Amino acid sequence: MSATLTQTLTNPTSSLLRRIAPFAGLILVILIFAILSGAPDRYLSLTNLRVVLAQTVIVATGAIGMTLIIISAGIDLSVGSTVALTSVVTALALRSSWSATTAVCAGVIVGALIGAVNGLVITTLRVVPFIATLGMLGVARGLAKWIASEQTVNPPETWINLLAVTFPPRSWMLVAPAVWLTIVLAVVMSLVLTRSVFGRHVFALGSNERAARACGIATDRLKLIIYSCAGLFFGLAGVLQMSRLRQGDPTVAAGLELDVIAAVVIGGGSLSGGEGSILGSMIGALMMAFLRNGCQQAGWHNYVQEIIIGAIIVVAVAIDRWRHQRIS
Repeated sequence: MSATLTQTLTNPTSSLLRRIAPFAGLILVILIFAILSGAPDRYLSLTNLRVVLAQTVIVATGAIGMTLIIISAGIDLSVGSTVALTSVVTALALRSSWSATTAVCAGVIVGALIGAVNGLVITTLRVVPFIATLGMLGVARGLAKWIASEQTVNPPETWINLLAVTFPPRSWMLVAPAVWLTIVLAVVMSLVLTRSVFGRHVFALGSNERAARACGIATDRLKLIIYSCAGLFFGLAGVLQMSRLRQGDPTVAAGLELDVIAAVVIGGGSLSGGEGSILGSMIGALMMAFLRNGCQQAGWHNYVQEIIIGAIIVVAVAIDRWRHQRIS
């Protein structure tokens, strides 16, 4: 009885710490690199904030989709290849004189189709998500190179090019249009996860798939929906990637899945499933962006950034495993 009482008392504290940890980590990263950059005023300036936010949108958009997958106890390693493929599809559509809106829809739909294929392989062939999406990583990258004839695709200028610009076309917007779009999508998906039946089913699936199935949840169909929905966000990330580069590049976004998964894990998502939040993932994506920006301003090489990010992922997962063992 005393153990039960202790767990009851400690759980709220543990939950609170889990929620504030990403915010504390973000503040710590900003403070550290503000000092290391040697120019705190420049690092903390509104101009640099705009740069960081513009650099965050691709990872943050992908992290929204990855949050759904990780909460459901899945994983998707094909994010980078999906982004490359959808950026090429969007650029090719524009070059073929499609309207900008139609081209965006084409890129997003291709992302959803890739997600649907992942979901079908996982549910129908019973291939574990790690292997299924690892295979798709190669397939999507190969398709991107094939349809682009192994070269970059340069589309005509459209309003898509203005989505991910560092400085918005209208001063009253303050930040890039893609930043506002990401914020809106994050709010909507946060409400879906916390206020809808679908959201409760996603958490139930990640917490205990067998119990979810026993409660009448069609787990295979739910997984298909989750991976397809995540694919929509990966496709949109590909559109934003094309907007930033102003071209479709089949070799771009290699390793992007590392940043996206890291954002979700740093934001409190558990690779064991059943835990995570859109807000936490957005904070994680911001932390990654500030970290990379700080490393650049401090003059550190790119490999230093990769080492730090890899170490952060290992520490975050280790803490998550330790916490689960302590609870059990």
